[in-house]
Amino acid sequence: MRYEILYTSRAVKDLAKLNPATKDRIRESLERYAEAPFNYAKKMVDPALGGYRFRVGDYRVIFDIEGEKLIILRIGHRREIYRG
Repeated sequence: MRYEILYTSRAVKDLAKLNPATKDRIRESLERYAEAPFNYAKKMVDPALGGYRFRVGDYRVIFDIEGEKLIILRIGHRREIYRG
C-alpha cells in the first residue's frame, strides 16, 4: 500500500533551508519510504514532536500517519531537530 505524502507548512520551510542535493536525497528517500513506512520508521520516544521518524543520512524526518497519509511534520539535522 502506498501512502500519500503531505508536508506541513513548517516542513516546507525546513526543506527550503537545505541545499539542493540534500533536498533531492530526502525527497527520493521519502518516495521510497512511502511504499512501506513501518519498515524504515522508528517510533519516537517523546511523541511531543511527532509519532515516528525516518533517518536520511544525518537528517531526520519527523512524521505522523493518519489513515493512508504520511504527514511530514519537521525535517532537520540530527543535532538540531530534537530541540524544541
